Amino acid sequence: MQDYLPEGYLLTTDDNIVTISTRALLYEAKLSGKILEAPCLVCDSKHNLIVGLGCMKGVIPREEGALGISEGATKDIALISRVNKPVCFVVSGFSVDENGSEYAILSRRQAQQKCKQNYLDKLKPGDVIPAKVTHLEQFGCFVDIGCGIPSLIPIDLISVSRISHPSDRFSVGQEIKAVVKSFDSDRICLSHKELLGTWTENAALFEQGETVTGIVRSVEEYGIFVELAPNLAGLAEPRADVSVNQRASVYIKAIIPEKMKIKLIIVNASDTAFHNNEPRYFIESGHIDKWVYSSPLCSKIIETDFNLT
Repeated sequence: MQDYLPEGYLLTTDDNIVTISTRALLYEAKLSGKILEAPCLVCDSKHNLIVGLGCMKGVIPREEGALGISEGATKDIALISRVNKPVCFVVSGFSVDENGSEYAILSRRQAQQKCKQNYLDKLKPGDVIPAKVTHLEQFGCFVDIGCGIPSLIPIDLISVSRISHPSDRFSVGQEIKAVVKSFDSDRICLSHKELLGTWTENAALFEQGETVTGIVRSVEEYGIFVELAPNLAGLAEPRADVSVNQRASVYIKAIIPEKMKIKLIIVNASDTAFHNNEPRYFIESGHIDKWVYSSPLCSKIIETDFNLT
């Protein structure tokens, strides 16, 4: 659904740039209901959004700023936070200001309504979709799943390897993939861990006898958990000089599929060592009916059945 991507995806496309550059093409876009994007420059004192078009000023009236604004279900912070960011919209019409200058009347709400009716309402649990990180809270990662419509990935569904805060995995503005977990009234609930590979797929990236870099995620009395990949962690013997979130060089002592365990030896740990935090996706599109994390050699079953959510 190319027209219903997270805000920012259309902004620099040739078609979008050309369309917002002339009044004639804006008028054609009004007739067709085409979704466009432009940067939001100002949120005025009445919470109208002022948008920079190539040929004239654009105005998104407050009540047209987002789904739920008129009803009070969406707070005005959703408008204020768009300043200096791209906004999507359809062209509703044209008017003239007190100085005689023509401006375009735009509606972000209508663009979101199109997105909801033609795209989001047709999704099913297990569908893999693009998303864009908008902000991070202790309990999860908020993302834009199309035309500025928000959704949440709870922290425990971000990856199999546990993290203390979503910022350990994501950054604001990052473009990611997500999978539809379930529906709660009008809201779509998302997951992320299923896209990061099974235990077997991740373990295959490493070999016994290698020394690699990982991230210390937990320090316990009985050992230290080191994340080798977002969906794979190993256990090292206790050390007094290691702390959570340090980067650690670890020697892989053993890989045991029957127990889904990886035994490690920490060589050294540092606060400044390099580690690539970009997610590696094993699934990037399509649909998942059932995802089994467990190794087929292990009796313990860890799975997600999207048909049951």
